Amino acid sequence: MLLKAVFWDMDGTLIDSEPYWHESEMKIAAEYGGYWDDDLGWQGSGKPVPEVAKMMVAHGTKLSIEEIGKGMIDYVTKREQERIPWIPGVEDLLRSLSAAGVPSVLVTASPRNLAQNLVNQAPSGSFVDFVSGDDDVAKKPDPAPYLRAAELLGVAPEDMARCIAVEDSISGITSAARSGATTLAQTAYMRNDTSAGPQFASLNGYAGITVDSLDGYIRQRLGQ
Repeated sequence: MLLKAVFWDMDGTLIDSEPYWHESEMKIAAEYGGYWDDDLGWQGSGKPVPEVAKMMVAHGTKLSIEEIGKGMIDYVTKREQERIPWIPGVEDLLRSLSAAGVPSVLVTASPRNLAQNLVNQAPSGSFVDFVSGDDDVAKKPDPAPYLRAAELLGVAPEDMARCIAVEDSISGITSAARSGATTLAQTAYMRNDTSAGPQFASLNGYAGITVDSLDGYIRQRLGQ
Protein backbone atom coordinates (compact mmCIF):
# COMPACT_ATOMS: atom_id res chain seq x y z
CA MET A 1 0.00 0.00 0.00
CA LEU A 2 1.30 3.45 -0.96
CA LEU A 3 -1.09 5.38 1.31
CA LYS A 4 0.85 6.71 4.31
CA ALA A 5 -1.74 8.86 6.11
CA VAL A 6 -5.06 10.67 5.80
CA PHE A 7 -5.47 14.31 6.85
CA TRP A 8 -9.04 15.40 7.56
CA ASP A 9 -10.63 18.81 7.66
CA MET A 10 -13.53 18.86 10.13
CA ASP A 11 -16.54 20.98 9.17
CA GLY A 12 -18.30 19.76 6.02
CA THR A 13 -15.76 16.95 5.65
CA LEU A 14 -16.10 14.77 8.74
CA ILE A 15 -19.21 16.38 10.17
CA ASP A 16 -22.17 18.30 8.76
CA SER A 17 -21.69 21.16 11.19
CA GLU A 18 -22.37 24.15 8.93
CA PRO A 19 -26.00 24.32 10.15
CA TYR A 20 -24.69 24.75 13.72
CA TRP A 21 -22.38 27.60 12.70
CA HIS A 22 -25.07 29.30 10.65
CA GLU A 23 -27.57 29.00 13.53
CA SER A 24 -25.05 30.70 15.84
CA GLU A 25 -24.48 33.53 13.36
CA MET A 26 -28.22 34.10 12.81
CA LYS A 27 -28.92 34.10 16.55
CA ILE A 28 -26.16 36.58 17.38
CA ALA A 29 -27.02 38.91 14.48
CA ALA A 30 -30.71 38.92 15.40
CA GLU A 31 -29.99 39.68 19.07
CA TYR A 32 -27.50 42.48 18.40
CA GLY A 33 -28.98 44.49 15.56
CA GLY A 34 -27.23 42.93 12.58
CA TYR A 35 -28.44 41.48 9.30
CA TRP A 36 -27.47 37.92 8.39
CA ASP A 37 -28.91 35.25 6.14
CA ASP A 38 -28.09 31.78 4.83
CA ASP A 39 -26.24 33.09 1.78
CA LEU A 40 -23.95 35.22 3.95
CA GLY A 41 -23.38 32.21 6.19
CA TRP A 42 -22.19 30.14 3.26
CA GLN A 43 -19.88 32.96 2.15
CA GLY A 44 -18.14 32.47 5.48
CA SER A 45 -17.84 28.70 5.18
CA GLY A 46 -14.26 27.51 5.57
CA LYS A 47 -13.06 30.89 6.89
CA PRO A 48 -11.61 31.37 10.39
CA VAL A 49 -14.13 32.51 13.00
CA PRO A 50 -12.63 36.05 13.33
CA GLU A 51 -13.11 36.61 9.58
CA VAL A 52 -16.78 35.60 9.80
CA ALA A 53 -17.20 37.82 12.88
CA LYS A 54 -15.68 40.72 10.94
CA MET A 55 -18.25 40.14 8.17
CA MET A 56 -21.02 40.20 10.78
CA VAL A 57 -19.78 43.51 12.20
CA ALA A 58 -19.80 44.92 8.66
CA HIS A 59 -23.46 43.85 8.40
CA GLY A 60 -24.43 45.73 11.54
CA THR A 61 -23.94 43.32 14.44
CA LYS A 62 -23.21 45.56 17.43
CA LEU A 63 -20.58 43.47 19.18
CA SER A 64 -16.81 43.29 18.88
CA ILE A 65 -15.19 40.66 16.67
CA GLU A 66 -13.98 38.91 19.82
CA GLU A 67 -17.46 38.87 21.39
CA ILE A 68 -19.06 37.51 18.23
CA GLY A 69 -16.39 34.84 17.87
CA LYS A 70 -16.81 33.71 21.47
CA GLY A 71 -20.58 33.56 21.07
CA MET A 72 -20.30 31.47 17.91
CA ILE A 73 -17.82 29.05 19.44
CA ASP A 74 -19.81 28.69 22.67
CA TYR A 75 -22.98 27.91 20.71
CA VAL A 76 -21.37 25.34 18.41
CA THR A 77 -19.45 23.75 21.29
CA LYS A 78 -22.70 23.16 23.18
CA ARG A 79 -24.41 21.65 20.12
CA GLU A 80 -21.46 19.40 19.26
CA GLN A 81 -21.12 18.22 22.86
CA GLU A 82 -24.74 17.17 22.64
CA ARG A 83 -24.27 15.41 19.29
CA ILE A 84 -21.51 15.21 16.71
CA PRO A 85 -23.28 15.31 13.29
CA TRP A 86 -21.08 12.74 11.53
CA ILE A 87 -21.33 12.58 7.75
CA PRO A 88 -22.78 9.17 6.80
CA GLY A 89 -20.12 6.54 6.14
CA VAL A 90 -17.17 8.46 7.54
CA GLU A 91 -17.08 6.64 10.89
CA ASP A 92 -16.77 3.28 9.12
CA LEU A 93 -14.00 4.68 6.93
CA LEU A 94 -12.13 5.94 10.00
CA ARG A 95 -12.40 2.48 11.59
CA SER A 96 -11.13 0.84 8.40
CA LEU A 97 -8.14 3.16 8.18
CA SER A 98 -7.25 2.48 11.82
CA ALA A 99 -7.56 -1.28 11.30
CA ALA A 100 -5.29 -1.03 8.25
CA GLY A 101 -2.64 0.86 10.25
CA VAL A 102 -3.11 4.10 8.29
CA PRO A 103 -2.97 7.07 10.70
CA SER A 104 -5.49 9.91 10.53
CA VAL A 105 -4.81 13.48 11.68
CA LEU A 106 -7.48 16.15 12.08
CA VAL A 107 -6.51 19.48 10.46
CA THR A 108 -9.05 22.18 11.28
CA ALA A 109 -9.34 25.94 11.59
CA SER A 110 -11.77 25.39 14.48
CA PRO A 111 -10.63 26.02 18.07
CA ARG A 112 -8.80 23.35 20.05
CA ASN A 113 -11.77 22.52 22.28
CA LEU A 114 -13.95 21.68 19.26
CA ALA A 115 -11.18 19.59 17.72
CA GLN A 116 -10.65 17.72 20.98
CA ASN A 117 -14.38 17.12 21.36
CA LEU A 118 -14.55 15.53 17.91
CA VAL A 119 -11.51 13.34 18.57
CA ASN A 120 -13.06 12.25 21.86
CA GLN A 121 -16.31 11.22 20.16
CA ALA A 122 -14.70 9.57 17.13
CA PRO A 123 -14.41 5.77 16.89
CA SER A 124 -11.67 4.59 19.27
CA GLY A 125 -8.18 5.05 17.86
CA SER A 126 -9.32 7.00 14.80
CA PHE A 127 -7.04 10.01 15.23
CA VAL A 128 -3.42 9.97 16.32
CA ASP A 129 -3.28 13.77 16.66
CA PHE A 130 -4.80 17.04 15.48
CA VAL A 131 -3.90 20.56 14.34
CA SER A 132 -6.36 23.25 15.40
CA GLY A 133 -7.01 26.92 14.77
CA ASP A 134 -5.45 27.72 18.15
CA ASP A 135 -2.07 26.30 17.15
CA ASP A 136 0.78 28.65 16.28
CA VAL A 137 0.77 28.00 12.54
CA ALA A 138 -0.33 30.11 9.59
CA LYS A 139 -3.96 29.55 8.68
CA LYS A 140 -5.50 27.99 5.57
CA PRO A 141 -5.08 28.62 2.62
CA ASP A 142 -1.42 28.59 3.70
CA PRO A 143 -0.09 25.00 3.55
CA ALA A 144 1.32 25.29 7.09
CA PRO A 145 -1.45 23.34 8.90
CA TYR A 146 -0.98 20.33 6.64
CA LEU A 147 2.78 20.51 6.82
CA ARG A 148 2.47 20.56 10.63
CA ALA A 149 0.24 17.47 10.47
CA ALA A 150 2.88 15.72 8.38
CA GLU A 151 5.55 16.67 10.92
CA LEU A 152 3.47 15.12 13.70
CA LEU A 153 3.63 11.82 11.84
CA GLY A 154 7.23 12.14 10.70
CA VAL A 155 6.16 12.27 7.04
CA ALA A 156 8.88 13.80 4.87
CA PRO A 157 7.93 16.59 2.42
CA GLU A 158 8.79 14.32 -0.52
CA ASP A 159 6.21 11.80 0.72
CA MET A 160 3.27 14.22 0.90
CA ALA A 161 1.88 12.88 -2.37
CA ARG A 162 1.36 9.57 -0.55
CA CYS A 163 -0.94 11.29 1.95
CA ILE A 164 -4.62 11.93 1.27
CA ALA A 165 -6.13 15.23 2.44
CA VAL A 166 -9.92 15.58 2.47
CA GLU A 167 -11.32 19.13 2.42
CA ASP A 168 -14.52 20.91 1.42
CA SER A 169 -13.82 24.66 1.10
CA ILE A 170 -11.64 26.36 -1.50
CA SER A 171 -9.47 27.76 1.29
CA GLY A 172 -8.88 24.29 2.73
CA ILE A 173 -8.47 22.60 -0.65
CA THR A 174 -5.85 25.19 -1.58
CA SER A 175 -4.02 24.70 1.73
CA ALA A 176 -3.90 20.93 1.32
CA ALA A 177 -2.88 21.02 -2.34
CA ARG A 178 -0.09 23.52 -1.65
CA SER A 179 1.30 21.14 0.98
CA GLY A 180 1.76 18.50 -1.70
CA ALA A 181 -0.90 16.14 -0.35
CA THR A 182 -3.16 14.26 -2.75
CA THR A 183 -6.21 16.40 -2.12
CA LEU A 184 -9.83 15.25 -2.42
CA ALA A 185 -12.70 17.76 -2.32
CA GLN A 186 -15.78 16.59 -0.41
CA THR A 187 -18.70 18.23 -2.21
CA ALA A 188 -21.74 16.61 -0.59
CA TYR A 189 -22.16 19.19 2.19
CA MET A 190 -20.65 22.30 0.57
CA ARG A 191 -23.04 24.58 -1.29
CA ASN A 192 -20.24 26.70 -2.78
CA ASP A 193 -18.84 25.50 -6.11
CA THR A 194 -15.33 24.08 -5.66
CA SER A 195 -14.99 22.49 -9.10
CA ALA A 196 -12.30 24.99 -10.15
CA GLY A 197 -10.14 24.23 -7.11
CA PRO A 198 -6.72 22.56 -7.18
CA GLN A 199 -7.96 19.20 -5.87
CA PHE A 200 -6.82 15.94 -7.45
CA ALA A 201 -10.37 14.53 -7.40
CA SER A 202 -13.76 15.13 -5.79
CA LEU A 203 -16.02 12.98 -3.60
CA ASN A 204 -19.79 13.20 -3.24
CA GLY A 205 -20.18 11.56 0.17
CA TYR A 206 -18.41 8.41 1.32
CA ALA A 207 -20.49 5.66 -0.28
CA GLY A 208 -18.06 3.15 -1.80
CA ILE A 209 -14.97 4.91 -0.41
CA THR A 210 -12.57 2.42 1.18
CA VAL A 211 -8.94 2.23 2.24
CA ASP A 212 -8.19 0.62 -1.12
CA SER A 213 -9.94 3.35 -3.10
CA LEU A 214 -7.99 6.03 -1.21
CA ASP A 215 -4.81 4.14 -1.98
CA GLY A 216 -6.00 4.07 -5.60
CA TYR A 217 -5.99 7.87 -5.76
CA ILE A 218 -2.35 7.84 -4.66
CA ARG A 219 -1.50 5.28 -7.34
CA GLN A 220 -3.28 7.32 -10.00
CA ARG A 221 -1.42 10.47 -9.03
CA LEU A 222 1.96 8.71 -9.01
CA GLY A 223 1.22 6.98 -12.30
CA GLN A 224 1.16 3.50 -10.77
